[in-house]
Amino acid sequence: MLVTNRFVVDVDAADEFTGRAHAALAALAARPGYLRGQLVRALDDPRHWCLVTEWESVGTYRRALGGFDVKITAVPLLAESLDEPSAYEALASAAPGGDVVLSASDRAAGPYR
Repeated sequence: MLVTNRFVVDVDAADEFTGRAHAALAALAARPGYLRGQLVRALDDPRHWCLVTEWESVGTYRRALGGFDVKITAVPLLAESLDEPSAYEALASAAPGGDVVLSASDRAAGPYR
């Protein structure tokens, strides 16, 4: 499961934002089910940032949000992200040079079409 939280941050507030984002990423990374994460910034507009995390499942992500450190450091930051869908399930993947592999949706009986 992939979670993308997008932010628009004034350039003069970037240092404060990145400090809080690093703390949020560290808190999330300490939770069971966390696979990887990154704080990224748009190349063509430095005001646009995204905190991207990958999780074993929807359940591990939701449980992570209940952790004390996450509630203190990550949840307040995540509440400032753009109001848009942020959690995505993987429906297809491909390794470098590999074939596309479809995955069943948790929302439907079979793979998406």
